[in-house]
Amino acid sequence: MNEIKKFSAEDRCPGMSYTEMLEGDTRTPPDYLFEETVAEMPNDPLPVEPYISEEFAALEREKLWPNVWMFAAREDEMPDPGDTVVYEIAGKSFLLIRQKDGGIKAFYNACLHRGRKLRTEGGNSIQLRCPFHGFTWRNDGTLKEIPSEWDFKHLKDKNMCLPEARVELWQGFVMVTENHDLADFKTWLGPAAEHYERYDFENRYTGMWVQKKIPANWKATAEAFMEAWHSITTHPQLLPFLGDANTRYDHIGDHFNRAITPSGVLSPHMKGKDSDYVLEKMNEFSGGADADTNRRFAASDEPVEGYDAADPLGARKVLAEAGRQGFAEQYGYDYSDASDSEILDNFTYNIFPNFAPWIGFLPTLVYRWLPGDTPDWCIMEIRLLFPTPKGEERPRAVEMTYIPDDEPFSWAADVMGPQLANVFDQDMSNLPHVQTGMKTMKEGMMELGHYQDSRVRHFQTTLKKYIDGELPKTA
Repeated sequence: MNEIKKFSAEDRCPGMSYTEMLEGDTRTPPDYLFEETVAEMPNDPLPVEPYISEEFAALEREKLWPNVWMFAAREDEMPDPGDTVVYEIAGKSFLLIRQKDGGIKAFYNACLHRGRKLRTEGGNSIQLRCPFHGFTWRNDGTLKEIPSEWDFKHLKDKNMCLPEARVELWQGFVMVTENHDLADFKTWLGPAAEHYERYDFENRYTGMWVQKKIPANWKATAEAFMEAWHSITTHPQLLPFLGDANTRYDHIGDHFNRAITPSGVLSPHMKGKDSDYVLEKMNEFSGGADADTNRRFAASDEPVEGYDAADPLGARKVLAEAGRQGFAEQYGYDYSDASDSEILDNFTYNIFPNFAPWIGFLPTLVYRWLPGDTPDWCIMEIRLLFPTPKGEERPRAVEMTYIPDDEPFSWAADVMGPQLANVFDQDMSNLPHVQTGMKTMKEGMMELGHYQDSRVRHFQTTLKKYIDGELPKTA
């Protein structure tokens, strides 16, 4: 479905493109950051029915969720034999269990007697004993005991092992699918799977983890994070140091798209400011955390080598060098070859349908969106994955913090950090009104931008292929 081409200048926001920023990097970025890949898609309006229709949600439960790879857990949630995670999606429940050999199995979380869920929450498991009547399975899914066995002679020669979903481990993520004929995860995802190899995700741990119920469809919520140009009105505090309209959008295959938003540069919506201003505003946003950077490199008598406040990339060079030094001190690794981009920028990578694991050397965000039992709500999950310090054992994931339904993200500011919580609260201020507004639209059609909204259109194109039965392609 993809045709590789570079958008012409008139297709982009006036000003420096992201590729030009890469060319001005103090280190050579990886080739995959230079690749500009866009899908040829029409500019037709998109219907709102997929966001508000129970009939469409039923089609998703039938045709989408059983046929895709799903992010079910991080390995650091279940490092020890017997550790379990309950993963629930679109009305189904799966029980993930770490095996004695280090592998992970995923069982349909239901007793084969009367269907009662075997577990309703995670924890360590010696065996799987149904709380209803006591049917018991071993952690490997083989049957151990049937109470009142005299009444179940008809099951003596029947396979009573727990049915399994398919599991693959990738970069510390536990991926699950119901479709045993699907291509392996890396093949299914495509070339983007290789983008993660440089950053040692398998050795990262979940250091921040929150969930919150959002009064909007899971797709509308996910799509709110597929473009950056909403910052001009939703996140105006970011414009002094975020290239929102400089963001580059790429679509690679059916199951992957990305937005790369440069940090440490002035938004194209702002004029007449230099790199000193960018550094100053980043320091204000961080609550003073960047003050040492400013003093060391921007306001001192010995600024960073080659620093020029008039250089539009000057602040990036300063902040990237400070990041290399700071990360080396904090984690013990050598970041001297890391490009400015990999230290600073926002790599909003989306893996179809509901999984967004960013890349880069800094602690990286991971989003997951879980559909509700009606089209009008979903769960949004936000994690931060931290590098395990050199020479240390990877920590167990922190416990998930569920934010009460009547509280904002700022309720968890002590967990998330006040700046991050505020940004998500700004995003969520739109979504309830997106959901109700879509129901109000007279024609029921949305008009999207050709470039800046292209990830939304790409996502909806792939979704339609599943609903229409064109996907999945099997191995």
